Order: sequence, then structure tokens, then C-alpha cells
Amino acid sequence: MPSLISRFLERLGIKKENKGTNATMSGSTAALQEWQVKEPYIKLHCALGEGPYFEKATNSLRFVDIIKKRVHTVDLAKGPDSLSTLEFDIPIGVTADIEGVDPQDRILIGAKHGMAVLHRKTGKYEYITKFFAEENVRIRGNDGAIDPHGRFWLGSMTDFGQGPVLPEGALWLFHSKKPGQSMKAPVSIPNSVSWSPDNKVMYFTHSSSRVIHAYDYAAEDGSITNERTFFTYEGQGEPDGHRVDAEGNMWCAVYGDAVVLKISPQGKLVGKIHMPTKNITCVEFVGTELFITTAGMEEGQGTPEQVDFSGGLYRIDVGVKGLTPYAFKLSE
Repeated sequence: MPSLISRFLERLGIKKENKGTNATMSGSTAALQEWQVKEPYIKLHCALGEGPYFEKATNSLRFVDIIKKRVHTVDLAKGPDSLSTLEFDIPIGVTADIEGVDPQDRILIGAKHGMAVLHRKTGKYEYITKFFAEENVRIRGNDGAIDPHGRFWLGSMTDFGQGPVLPEGALWLFHSKKPGQSMKAPVSIPNSVSWSPDNKVMYFTHSSSRVIHAYDYAAEDGSITNERTFFTYEGQGEPDGHRVDAEGNMWCAVYGDAVVLKISPQGKLVGKIHMPTKNITCVEFVGTELFITTAGMEEGQGTPEQVDFSGGLYRIDVGVKGLTPYAFKLSE
């Protein structure tokens, strides 16, 4: 079956080779918990909203629009009217904090050609290290995360406008300012990376194969071994971005099927959040609330409401806290 995310990219010229009244939870059972989100927290029509990240130091949420090349920030105390936006000349797939650095000054970004530092007051960025010695225009950075050792795992894939989405991407590991190391290749659409609460297991979503992989993660040196299938999605969509909660459950957005899945540490489906639009891209915890990014839909691809609500930012209280993200160690 063709990749749904790739179909979305195809429409862009890439052919494939709330809290309160906004959210409710139905009666949960031992078999399956279910929630329903009714409308966006912020209705802003991202083309490809992604990478939500809780900036604890300022009680704000950052998220990106990869296609429109934007980084959005909303002050959670002030609400949707506080939304601010930086625009760039390159797509940015993900952001992270830097250890010992005020995030209002600088943050880490997964950028077009690799890992970079963004100066938020000026909007300028500078690369720390790149995927390749010679820039490859076909490739861009996508999703990623900082590991318990302060290193950056970042996926790369075919960029927009570069023809077919091919298995030419990789999952990269960046350590301080050293050159990146390809840890898994080839891949087509790499997505979120996360760790279990005890840091013994690493998870990696490969959307185009509909599989979330699990690995043994070594506390001594951060190496990964014993790749295995943690979860395979057999619905109409594809697993996209995810986060792990304090109890070890994974919350995974599903692109194309209007749901967020709650998956147990044993890889079993134990809950679903039903969304009012189809293209769900990623999630992030802020306390017990889950913030959810989405991608745009075109007229005729769903109901008028699904299209109208596409590309928005959503929130819902799920009653459990997420794991605290790690910060990147820029200096050893």
C-alpha cells in the first residue's frame, strides 16, 4: 500500500518511489481508553506542523511548520494570542534545548543540511556539523531527539521538490561538534526517537514501513543493539511522531487516520485519542496535557470540518505526565 505521508508529499510535487470544552474523554475500560478532541487550541493552518517541544524555562511550546519554513512559539500562560513566528530560508524539522544555555537566546535545530544552533533574537542560524562534507540538495533533516547522553539523533530524508521519496535517508547520531554518524540506513521517512523511563530501550519510528522499532540501549556508551519490531500499525494511516510517558506508554500520532495511539510498554494498543482532522503528526507533554500538531488537508480530502481544522495545534489532558526531554551537550 502506498505511503500516506508520501501521498501528502506527492501533492506538494514529491512523487513517491483542549482543555475544557475542546476535549472530552469517554468512559475508559480495561480494554481501551478513548478520548475525543473537538477543536484546535490554535487554528493556524500549518502546511506541515511538526516537532512540538515544551520549553520549560519559559512555560512555552515551540513547534515547526516544515513546509512553510517556520518556527512557532506560544506562551502557555498567555494563550493562543501570544503566538510568535520566525521564518527561515530552509526547512526546520525539530528543535531541542542546549545544556546550560538560555533557550530564549539559543536552541538546537535539525535543519536542512544537519545540526545547527538558532539564535532566536536575530533569527540567524549556524551549522555545527552537517550530514555530508558536500551539501546534498536532495536531503533535509526531519524529526529527532536528544538522548540520555546529550547526543542528537536526527533523521534525514528526501526534501520537498526533489522528485520521488527514495530510501536515501538515514538516522544520524551527532555528538558535540563531531561529524555525524549514520546509525541506520537506508530509510525513507524517519520520525521520532525516544527512550523508555529506565533508559534501557530506544524507540524509532520508520513511518513509510508503518513500524516502530525498539533497540537495547546501553547506558555505558549509548550504543544500540538487538533491533526488533515494537509496534506495527495496520490501520489506514502511518505512525508518525511520538513521546513516552512516565509509566512507559508511548503516545504516537497517526498520519492519515485521525488518531493518536496509546501503546503499552509491551507494544499493545491500550488507548486512542480521536481527532477532528486526519493528518496527525506529533505530540508533546506539558504536565498531563498532550499537545498535538497536524498537517494541512486540501478540499475534497475529508469533510469540510476536517479540512478547516487541518494544520492546527491541539491539546488534551490525558492524566499522565511525560518524560522530561534531555538537553544537547554542545561542549564535552
